[in-house]
Amino acid sequence: MKKASGTGSASGQGSTRDARGDLDEVLKALIYLYTENRRVLKVLAARASLTGPQLTVVKMLEQMGDLSLTELSDAIRAQNSTVTGIIDRMEREGIVERVRSTEDRRVVRIHLTEKGHRLAQEIPVEPIAIFRGALEGLTRDEVKETLKIVHKITARFDTIVKRDLGEIPAAAKPSASS
Repeated sequence: MKKASGTGSASGQGSTRDARGDLDEVLKALIYLYTENRRVLKVLAARASLTGPQLTVVKMLEQMGDLSLTELSDAIRAQNSTVTGIIDRMEREGIVERVRSTEDRRVVRIHLTEKGHRLAQEIPVEPIAIFRGALEGLTRDEVKETLKIVHKITARFDTIVKRDLGEIPAAAKPSASS
């Protein structure tokens, strides 16, 4: 990792600059991962004439099978109302269909149609799988340490947002099993 330039002094000024430079490198890496993931998602979605969220839904249903709206919302970390709009458009395009559960008629499951299955097979990989592949290259200890650090950053982030912005509607947070 590139360190910020600067000469050290007895007061530790150089190490402060080095630490700030390291933090900047971490931020650059996080921003890169976020923006690159969004770019890859858009490219893959466009190839299949889908939006990014639609691609995510197609791949999720392909991997997990039929899901209720609530299960799907939880899985993609979005509100039910947002997912309802995505599913409405996908249903109009013949990609998914709503199917009543045979066990409980109150439950409606989202099901990929034949067209939806064809689209899913045309999409080689969902961007989250790329992240998973990158993480699978870490040792078990590195994964544990990364998880510990990510949880610490998440908690600190939430504290700063609450302190500086007050209460804002919460998004679905990743669980320890996610």
